[in-house]
Amino acid sequence: MVPCIQASDVTLTFRPKDREAVTAINGLTLEVARGEFVSIVGPSGCGKSTFLNVLLGLLKPDKGEIQLNGKRISGPGEERAMVFQEFGLLPWRTVLANVELGLELKGVAADTRRKRARGLIELVGLTAFENHYPHELSGGMKQRVGLARALVTEPEVLLMDEPFAALDAQTRDLMQTELLQIWDRAKKTVIFVTHSIEEAAYLSDRVVIMSARPGKVKEVLRIGLPRPREYEMRLSPGFNEIKSRIWSTLKEELVTRIGGDGAQR
Repeated sequence: MVPCIQASDVTLTFRPKDREAVTAINGLTLEVARGEFVSIVGPSGCGKSTFLNVLLGLLKPDKGEIQLNGKRISGPGEERAMVFQEFGLLPWRTVLANVELGLELKGVAADTRRKRARGLIELVGLTAFENHYPHELSGGMKQRVGLARALVTEPEVLLMDEPFAALDAQTRDLMQTELLQIWDRAKKTVIFVTHSIEEAAYLSDRVVIMSARPGKVKEVLRIGLPRPREYEMRLSPGFNEIKSRIWSTLKEELVTRIGGDGAQR
């Protein structure tokens, strides 16, 4: 069976005019199965977000390629959608209007897009807030709107770039559990970038640990925890063992990136 996503020897170097060239990712190879939830962790600057942008089709690799369902990704497409850390909601549009924006831009009829948007708003638990404006929402509610907006165009793959990083700890924990429930119902393939080892272990089928820049896959750890997952699972010895294994591998890369004198390398 062809993997949903297949990245083969992907290399990308940024070449700004007035600065030294920087290779962000180098020889990154990864396969993701359809419907799988994969998280990516790694040192700051290792190319995690760059890889997502290559997947989205916004950046073109210098070498290698990424295939989606056996077809090379050469640009943005409707089968992929991104959820960012910044909510990016239009302040003059209601929750409903923000969620249906992608369909509106595609020229979908008003009745059709409103029906689909309302279905997604219900899925993320915001039915009572569809006529509210972004300034009337909490951070967690705004991120739910962002998730509904990404899902409304019915993408096959959901790319998430530290979507909960700006939330307080309690809201972040709640959003993680809700995301798993939404993922279970929506049946999407998810690639989730995070700096949180605990978040990656809790959410994922597999955790990809990247090397220090230039980034490549150093290790892929399968998370053998049963689903559905509840918050209390984080207190179990098995969960803490997984966190320890991820940290042990990641720590080697952090030491590589930051020398003994504290200088970044």
